[in-house]
Amino acid sequence: MKQKQALAILKSGRNVFLTGSAGAGKTYVLNQYIQYLRERQVKVAVTASTGIAATHMNGMTIHAWSGIGVKEALTSSDLTSMKTKKHLIKNLEGAKVLIIDEISMLHKRQINLVNQVLQYFKKNNAPFGGIQVIFSGDFFQLPPIGKQGETNRDKFAFMSKAWLDAKLAICYLTEQHRQKENDLNGILNEIRKGQLSENSIELLKQAKTTTIQELDPPKLFTHNFDVDRINESKLLGLNTKSQSYLAKMKGNKVLLESLKKSAGTPEKLRLKIGAKVMFSKNNFDEGYVNGTLGEVEGFSEEDKFPIVKTFEGHRLIVEPNIWSIDDDKGAPIASIQQIPLKLAWAITVHKSQGMTLDAAEMDLSKTFEKGQGYVGLSRLKNLEGLRLLGFNSIALEVDALALKADKRFQELSQIAEKENTEKELEQLSIGFLKRCGGLTSLEEIEAAKKRKTEKKSKKSTFLITREYIEKGLSIHEIAKERGLTTGTITGHIARVMEDYPSVDVSRFKPTDELLSRVEAARDHLIKEGNPDKIKEDGSVSHKAMYELMKHELDYQQIKLALAYLN
Repeated sequence: MKQKQALAILKSGRNVFLTGSAGAGKTYVLNQYIQYLRERQVKVAVTASTGIAATHMNGMTIHAWSGIGVKEALTSSDLTSMKTKKHLIKNLEGAKVLIIDEISMLHKRQINLVNQVLQYFKKNNAPFGGIQVIFSGDFFQLPPIGKQGETNRDKFAFMSKAWLDAKLAICYLTEQHRQKENDLNGILNEIRKGQLSENSIELLKQAKTTTIQELDPPKLFTHNFDVDRINESKLLGLNTKSQSYLAKMKGNKVLLESLKKSAGTPEKLRLKIGAKVMFSKNNFDEGYVNGTLGEVEGFSEEDKFPIVKTFEGHRLIVEPNIWSIDDDKGAPIASIQQIPLKLAWAITVHKSQGMTLDAAEMDLSKTFEKGQGYVGLSRLKNLEGLRLLGFNSIALEVDALALKADKRFQELSQIAEKENTEKELEQLSIGFLKRCGGLTSLEEIEAAKKRKTEKKSKKSTFLITREYIEKGLSIHEIAKERGLTTGTITGHIARVMEDYPSVDVSRFKPTDELLSRVEAARDHLIKEGNPDKIKEDGSVSHKAMYELMKHELDYQQIKLALAYLN
């Protein structure tokens, strides 16, 4: 099935399982549908089975969204208790569409629990409380973690009662957007069919001696121990200049903990000139994607941001990016700002899931789970980028049940392709939007976009100030242009300094003497520890500073000095 038809089926309101091989464009189709729903003001919950996958989608884990956490069962008292939690009421009662990405890693027990929770909150015994559910994933990827002795039959989501009750339309994407048609694509297709030929095995064996253009490509292992050992050893071995970057975190503390674990960049990042790195976020405007490889060549003079030369030869000054967990309207409720890089001499196969690599040295000789080999190999675009040090028999196998199910999914996808014409799907989509209370006319949609832009502009007034800062205006000139007080503009400058460190605000910096005076007063108040003079976030009260300094400095000077000191 092509992406266009899969998107049309999603819009029709049917429950859907969106699948296909790695690189078939599942995430692209989901993002297109999410944008479509949000523009029409239909509340969509974007979730995934793991934190890593959730951050790729700017969503949250299904466990956090639904409130099931790590529970294996829910009692009536559990459900009653969940009903008292405001964030769950907001999540569950308003949702019209639920997306769960990387469904292959969600245990069948957990998908049954999600169904139970939605039926309870929606007061509707229809599957998933009557809302549209969309599962996305590939069961040849890594399976869910289960109890000791559990087989994949006990774990796979498609074996659950909730899955069967949902009567999912199967959309099996067949276009390939990563490997195209080459030897590696042929090998992956053979692994998916469980029919690996002698020629393919020989090609993989020959990959042991592949000469890769990059002399030290990233190394993929099946165990964390090997990855950590190599990265630490390689970094310590560099006798070059280093810089450290501490992530800035905002929002819900519980969600931040989840985001910290799942974001592809560490909370504290230490880099050295010569370090092998991998970009951990997509930024098409800047010219890199999640998985782009490179080497640190230096650090920018002004901000000390890393300068990375990618393997394609592009030099980029890498500025901080933001990872966020968004609510249904796209507003962040937890965010981490950090340089989107991580050490990449070595990574685990598990962590590589969802990435596209230009080149890799891989050791699959310790593969312990069917599907690991497929995941590792499918990260690459072609065999020319693969040096395969070794592999065992498990690395080239996929689960027998997944194989059987995949064949059936392909058959059901062909049936789904023929069920409705393009015109019928379009009519169904309008009916679905009406049932969800969404917008259906282009005039309403455009008007809603305009209101959203205006509202965003109002909320982000400091961003307008940032534009004037970048034009070179003084504080008084900006205040006059905007019709605001100089104190307000000073507050905006402090916010710009925190959120956009690359913006040049050096001309506003107070004198060293003034900074020293403010620093001494601030430290005195902190040492004194009077709770009336210390804010909840640990910063000092501007009023307390003003009084301590006997009104010799005005509030604007104090605000600005504190911003630079912080």
